[in-house]
Amino acid sequence: MGLLPKRAEGTIEVRRGITVFFRRKHQMTPARIILIGFALLILAGALLLTLPISTRDGQGASFFDALFTATSATCVTGLVVQDTSLYWSGFGQAVIILLIQIGGMGVVTVAVAISMLAGRRIGLKERWVMQESISAPQVGGIVRRTRFILTAMLLLEGAGAVLLALRFCPEMGLRGIWYAVFHAISSFCNAGFDLMGAEAGAPYVSLTGHVGDPLVNLTVMGLIVVGGIGFLTWGDVREHKWHLRSYCLQSKLVLVTTALLILLPALFFLCYEFRLPQWEGMTLGEKVLASLFQSVTPRTAGYNTVDLTQLTESSQLVMILLMLIGGAPGSTAGGFKVTTAAVFFLAARAVFRRREDLQSFGRRLPVETLRSASAILLMYVGLFLLGGMAISCVEGVPLLAALFETASAIGTVGLTLGLTPELEGISRMILIFLMYFGRVGGLTLIYAVLPDSAAVPAQMPQERINVG
Repeated sequence: MGLLPKRAEGTIEVRRGITVFFRRKHQMTPARIILIGFALLILAGALLLTLPISTRDGQGASFFDALFTATSATCVTGLVVQDTSLYWSGFGQAVIILLIQIGGMGVVTVAVAISMLAGRRIGLKERWVMQESISAPQVGGIVRRTRFILTAMLLLEGAGAVLLALRFCPEMGLRGIWYAVFHAISSFCNAGFDLMGAEAGAPYVSLTGHVGDPLVNLTVMGLIVVGGIGFLTWGDVREHKWHLRSYCLQSKLVLVTTALLILLPALFFLCYEFRLPQWEGMTLGEKVLASLFQSVTPRTAGYNTVDLTQLTESSQLVMILLMLIGGAPGSTAGGFKVTTAAVFFLAARAVFRRREDLQSFGRRLPVETLRSASAILLMYVGLFLLGGMAISCVEGVPLLAALFETASAIGTVGLTLGLTPELEGISRMILIFLMYFGRVGGLTLIYAVLPDSAAVPAQMPQERINVG
């Protein structure tokens, strides 16, 4: 190398650098691709929302308001610092619902769908990333599975829009079509953005004006639940119909845990919360619908049909727990997932029965599943508590109110006690990070950031410790 001219040496170094760059790009892991994809989508959405055409006053939003809104929409959360209908124009609302749709489907899924429509061949690298994106059990059949997901999503959102239009069009005219489409997509993607502020003449009202409307309540709840049970469960339903015994173990756990997390909190709300004096003006039918809706929406849709600030602290705590749990893996919902909660229940049952294995529905779960569930739970609960304490200290607000907002953010829910629009600076950045973390997933973020560690050639000596 010393015999070459300096210009030639520089050329060789540049070529070597370019080669290393493209090699690293080619070897980028699925976790990093998902991480970067969501970040770029958020940035693009934020830039669009800063345009003058995006706001009703024609001034454009500040970058941090736009960034918060774009993050909330892409991460299908629903927390807002500006009322969606009163502040954003039709163009801004279209940008928001597009971000919700892409975020709910997954950035990778949308990119692959565009490639499929363009007739481009899907290579092994893309299939590998798709598997990670939708939490598919294997690479084989991933393109067919993705095509089924896209078709089912469009059909379900379309059916929801038609049902909601039956209510909104008589009330609003042709504008009701846009309201129906917007809320159908937002409900199915578990986002929680709403346009009801313009109708009510007040911001942040959500669906409180339809607390006793069975059509709106049942349609929105149905879309939330179907969107939150996961794409793998969809596949089992399509293949095995009502033969539940033929479902895979994950689908069984998802369906059973989801049913319990809907019915038990609903009974609590009905038998305790809505018997209190502040709800005396509601009829029995409204109380039943409100109990079911407030049980479904924390996992993880973000709509509400009653004033959440009027709930007792016990009910708010129940909603915090539901927000942290969320929906199923590979779904439009967030949270640390119902399967994680199910694994810990099975682990506790195994300890109580003095069994070493985690068993359910005639199957045994591997130890790796419990280790992953433990790591996920630790990350979610740790960030939830740290974020809540930080906001409580910075803003000088009650800890429970701050924890409600951080649970809503990290669970990508969108419910609020009215605190989020009042937050400033560092508190908003905390919620932005929690929303991003909650959407891309804890393990995905860790795998993307930390380098792969080499396998340990030998096991360390084992020693027991006492717990409990």
